[in-house]
Amino acid sequence: MKRTSVSLCVSGVWLLALGLLSGCTKPPAAPPAFTAMPVQVSPVTPTPFASTDTYVATVKSRLSTTMQSQVDGKLIRILVHSGQTVSAGQLLMQIDPLKQNAMVQQQQGTEEQLKAVYQYNQAEVDRQKKLFEAGITSRQAYDQAVQSFQNSKGAYVSSTAQTNSQREELAYYQIRAPFAGVVGDVPVHVGDYVTGTTVLTTVDEGKELEAYIYIPTERADEIRMGLPVELLSTEGKVLAQSTIDFISPQVDNGLQSILAKASIPRSAELLRNAQLVKARVTWSMKPYPTVPVLAVTRLGGQAFVYVAAPAGPGFTAHLVPVTLGETVGNNYPVLSGLRQGDKVILSGTQFLQEGVPVKPLG
Repeated sequence: MKRTSVSLCVSGVWLLALGLLSGCTKPPAAPPAFTAMPVQVSPVTPTPFASTDTYVATVKSRLSTTMQSQVDGKLIRILVHSGQTVSAGQLLMQIDPLKQNAMVQQQQGTEEQLKAVYQYNQAEVDRQKKLFEAGITSRQAYDQAVQSFQNSKGAYVSSTAQTNSQREELAYYQIRAPFAGVVGDVPVHVGDYVTGTTVLTTVDEGKELEAYIYIPTERADEIRMGLPVELLSTEGKVLAQSTIDFISPQVDNGLQSILAKASIPRSAELLRNAQLVKARVTWSMKPYPTVPVLAVTRLGGQAFVYVAAPAGPGFTAHLVPVTLGETVGNNYPVLSGLRQGDKVILSGTQFLQEGVPVKPLG
């Protein structure tokens, strides 16, 4: 009986001690809640965006000619230099005309001789006619005089034509500008012997310019007259605006492309013949959502944007993969990945992670 009473007493003490300890211990504190990060957002709305491709184009002048001699001879004068502006008909070069001058003078002498014979035979016809009518000479004598007159007349007319031809050929020894323009390279020198195959220089009008654009055959179904074209410098600056006004009916076999031309306005003073530029062809205008360049995050080569996604009473950052087009100014067109009404996060993207609470502003 004593052992049982002691055991119950000890048990009671332990229970009392445990009760006191349990009454003094506090429950563990709850983890602190995350504070939502303020971020600027912009709702996705479709914006008209140009679907474009950029190609290398060559500027060519509609009035451009290579100057070559029509006669052979020694070049004795060069009156212009490369880059000089010349007027229509201006003398550019002179080929030695000494030999041709001699031929002209010789032909003129022959013409004068034949003219004298022609005039004599003309007077002889008149005289023989009067004698024949008076019965002094025979019909045969008169006919012979007429025949001699006709022969001399033909010879004189032919000689006159030859003289004029030789005189006109003399003009070929002067190389003149066919139209107003700018002189190109002058590869010849005074004293050079030139022939009909010698390139003397070029003359470019410089105002009637057009861009030659070779478009891949994959775009053959989309090429049409009137497509907008922007000519760009290597830095991307717009030099001129135009539209396609010519489409070749044939495919260039070597390039597997189709030639399209676009006239260049006269106001495009920075463009020159044979200049290489970029031609940006606008195929269509379609509505796409746009996002600022700074709102795009790239991970492993894939483009992402953060959107403020509803989560309970608030919002969280949600990383969305997107497909982007070429930049226009400071914005990207989003070809896929976003829906109308999505709130794209514009600020603080470098501090965001998936699921972080955010507080949209704006």
